[in-house]
Amino acid sequence: MAKGLNKVMLIGHLGNDPELRTTSSGQSVANFTLATNENFKDSNGNLQERTEWHRIITWGKLAEICNQYLKKGRQVYIEGRLQTRSWDDAKSGEKKYTTEIVCSDMQMLGGQRDQGSGQGSYEGTQNYDRPQINPVQHDYPQGNTSQTSPSSASMLENEKDDLPF
Repeated sequence: MAKGLNKVMLIGHLGNDPELRTTSSGQSVANFTLATNENFKDSNGNLQERTEWHRIITWGKLAEICNQYLKKGRQVYIEGRLQTRSWDDAKSGEKKYTTEIVCSDMQMLGGQRDQGSGQGSYEGTQNYDRPQINPVQHDYPQGNTSQTSPSSASMLENEKDDLPF
């Protein structure tokens, strides 16, 4: 039996362009915020909207892809896990906490008109609806970032031999 499950799936719009940094060990890391909206009726029956903001962190090749293709306002699907970090504030000495989503998978949603404030698209591609990004799966922050998961085409090829018909 599994000891636990820590999985987050979100669809929302970027609140800012990704910020790409490189760690001292040379690994790429990108941070951005994602807004998700919820509609509900209040006690008077009036339709209300609530926005929740999420901190997203991506590592390795996925961080570079996010930095290259994502822009403020772009709609994306994010999959990952929750992580809470703590540190001591330099000014007050207080212990501070933040909870963020460590992203393991990202899909750009919408068409060109939904790309947010950026004008970018895949090089040489004018029309696309839902490009799939298959990032490297990691246990962060340590781990080898050079391994990639097998493509769905190669997985289907391997499954053909196992079919009973």
